[in-house]
Amino acid sequence: MSVLVLRNGEAADVRKIPSLSVTDFRRVVLEEVARGSRIAAFFGRPDHERMRLVAVLANAAEATLSLCSAEVGDAYPSLTPDCPQAHWFEREIQEQWGVRPEGHPWLKPIRFHRPYRGGSVGEVLPGATDFFRVEGEEVHEVAVGPVHAGIIEPGHFRFQCHGEKVFHLEISLGYQHRGAERALAGGPGKRSIPIVETVAGDTTIGHALAYAEALEGLGRTRVSARAQALRGIALELERLANHAGDVGALANDVGYLPTAAYCGRIRGDFLNLTALLCGNRFGRGFVRPGGVGFDLEPARASQLLERLQRALEDVRVAVNLLWDTSSVMARFEGTGEVSRQTCEELGLVGPAARASGVERDARQDFPAGIFRFAHIPVSTCDSGDVYARAYVRWLEIQRSVAFIRDQVASLPSGETLVKTAPPGPDRICVSLVEGWRGEICHVATTDEAGRFAAYKIVDPSFHNWIGLAMALRGQQISDFPLCNKSFNLSYCGHDL
Repeated sequence: MSVLVLRNGEAADVRKIPSLSVTDFRRVVLEEVARGSRIAAFFGRPDHERMRLVAVLANAAEATLSLCSAEVGDAYPSLTPDCPQAHWFEREIQEQWGVRPEGHPWLKPIRFHRPYRGGSVGEVLPGATDFFRVEGEEVHEVAVGPVHAGIIEPGHFRFQCHGEKVFHLEISLGYQHRGAERALAGGPGKRSIPIVETVAGDTTIGHALAYAEALEGLGRTRVSARAQALRGIALELERLANHAGDVGALANDVGYLPTAAYCGRIRGDFLNLTALLCGNRFGRGFVRPGGVGFDLEPARASQLLERLQRALEDVRVAVNLLWDTSSVMARFEGTGEVSRQTCEELGLVGPAARASGVERDARQDFPAGIFRFAHIPVSTCDSGDVYARAYVRWLEIQRSVAFIRDQVASLPSGETLVKTAPPGPDRICVSLVEGWRGEICHVATTDEAGRFAAYKIVDPSFHNWIGLAMALRGQQISDFPLCNKSFNLSYCGHDL
């Protein structure tokens, strides 16, 4: 067999991943993508004195994850010219391990750190690199960041423009690289959960859930139905808070203050519902391997439903103001379009993909936990513009509220936390969770002692930053803040 086929959260002997020649590895990956799979993860890991490339290919139609690997030397033929989804991954592999994808069209660092193995380099400064340039009469360059006017994370954006028209946007990140993956190696331990919860602070539940499900798969631990339902409630509350905040921020970017002001407050209402669950507005301490750290007794459940209904009514009024205001729609519609073809070629995920008409959602495609039993309809739009990315969020707000109501009303009995079995030796487990930005992928590999030999995290922002760059092509440079907010990607989730 050319691939090892797994289900979401299922563990297997890492030695069963087929080791292919580089030629066969490249062929298998391209064939899998051609038949509808998508690169969920693609990374390198040391294998004795050599390097091994590992690909995780997600096939939504079959709900399967196909793994294959290849041993490589210092270089291999790049996949990117034939499979643009591999673009960012191959840049990461080159930076981390010094394995060069020959023929990659734009090979440069993505996090600007020292390589993890071999050789010595001088000081590495984020953003110190050659940028793409467009030459021509009246063509000019605009550089934005890494320090921005607002209280936001650092990132550098380089525009090639003719007048106000953007020909090309290059995005340079890496200012918040913390080495989270490297810090997880050797675990699991007491530090593992705090690291995972802060990979991207606004996605605490999403990343903690991906980690917990990976660890449970490695140890074959079964989580109670009650804990699974409570995890689902927390995940959707996280989605509600961030979607409401994003809609308000989009309104603010076009100067429409009524919705901006309302949604800023409503975001806090949803965050406070997460605090009602566990005492922390971002959900830290709630998800734990084996279940959840807090239960929801009837009195608080009743309070949660009452406050949830009030928040929904408020956000409905605030959001409908947008759709009824022609000046807002004039700015949203037709701005920052990403076609379905571009979306599929780049492997975009989350609301960004669904706004381009791609029905891609890990809750439906690779269901785990409560989502094996409770279905949330996938919300899509087909225009691929700022309006679509805002409208998909609104649809998801309504459907997340309906899901939470159903789960709170029918919470099964049982314990909320069980003791997890230690991870088995020489195992691998891939865990996918649909966070509010899109698909979160954690790949945990253990050594002969059952410790993490390697831990790979792919935040949805890793897939989607290139989508933002494509959305700016042909736009006015003044559209950048609006397009940027319509994606609302994580700098730290990417830089991890």
